[in-house]
Amino acid sequence: MWLAPGLGVKRWLVLFVICTLIGAVGFLHFTWTGPLHFVATRWILWLNALTSPEVMPLYVGGMTVMALALAGALLSIMMLSRSMLRSTGTAPDQALDVIYSTRTLARGPRIVAVGGGTGLSNLLSGLKAHTSNITAVVTVSDDGGSSGRLREALDMIAPGDLTDCYAALSDSPVLARLLLHRFDRGEGLAGHTFGNLLLATLSEEQGGLQDAMRDVHEVLRVRGQVFPATTTPSTLVARLSDGREVRGESGLAAQVGEARVEAVRLDPPDLPALPAVLDAIRQAELIVLGPGSLFTSILPALLVPDVARAIRESAAPVVYVASLMTEPGETTGLGLGDHVGAVTGHLRRTPDWVLVNSTPVPPAVRARYAGEGAEVLDPGAVGSDLRGRLRHAPLLHPGEQARHDPDALAEALVALTPRRVTL
Repeated sequence: MWLAPGLGVKRWLVLFVICTLIGAVGFLHFTWTGPLHFVATRWILWLNALTSPEVMPLYVGGMTVMALALAGALLSIMMLSRSMLRSTGTAPDQALDVIYSTRTLARGPRIVAVGGGTGLSNLLSGLKAHTSNITAVVTVSDDGGSSGRLREALDMIAPGDLTDCYAALSDSPVLARLLLHRFDRGEGLAGHTFGNLLLATLSEEQGGLQDAMRDVHEVLRVRGQVFPATTTPSTLVARLSDGREVRGESGLAAQVGEARVEAVRLDPPDLPALPAVLDAIRQAELIVLGPGSLFTSILPALLVPDVARAIRESAAPVVYVASLMTEPGETTGLGLGDHVGAVTGHLRRTPDWVLVNSTPVPPAVRARYAGEGAEVLDPGAVGSDLRGRLRHAPLLHPGEQARHDPDALAEALVALTPRRVTL
């Protein structure tokens, strides 16, 4: 990989070889025409004595010595670099990853991904192979599980989806594994992930996650950036078709019943956004919404006023990644047009593209999901105004679960950027 395009290594390697050859010629000229002429003569006579003109021409011996000397010089440079890297605690393969990330991936498209849950982290794990200019804007209104317990105890934003995104973008497999480790025993620890506890610690130590973001990115070796949509704790409130209001993300699906979710809002409504999030949106070449749960992962991030305003004013195309399946209670009975309509209504901007899976979901997978009250989201039943915005790609990951393939999804999204980049 040291010779991969864009690393900036080959040019200096070629320069080293050229300078070495020129230096060899200069040294030969010096010894032949200067006071060391007798040394050059003895060297040539000795080298000629080792080779027989009948076996190979005399100049071949000189070329062989020159090649061996050049190989030795390159080996010495390599070993010197390896020793210097190890003295700083950096393994050579880690250095290669850093150079590849900073030189090659840094030229990739600037993409902002908005959402939460496993859908967003799944997308990020695919995107990081194409670009390091990734900014994840994460929904932080979850009030269940480990996140809910930490929110209640520390009055902080929900860290769970942030942890998943940090793990997806981390350049260290060991750190990614540790972040997702969930304790299954221990009083007060059971149910928490290490990543959630780490973010809670940084939030306490620095008086909030806003001031801890820089430290988090450096410690976790994140390829890109991960930010919460807001650093102020908030509660998701859903308005149902029967007039009821349901507070809290975790209990939404169970309380919908026969009704449908018509709209969602955050309480309090006037939530601030991080300046770094707004800057990333302004500089973005592509803004991706999803994939993920419509009302509990995607829309809550768009309910932060400054985030929604920045997306509306952005010149970058907005892509909505359609879900593969409906979600029991949350989106039961909703078609693709309803999903896009909900995004448009809350964002007040219609997505430029709607990315839809073209791979059929296997019958066995459909049947299993049907038993849970979910069905395949039908992309065919849409109006003519939306049909022209659809973009189809084979996005289904093979297996027993209906989920997006991270590599296929990333490739399809990169292809929609104004400047398609092939690395």
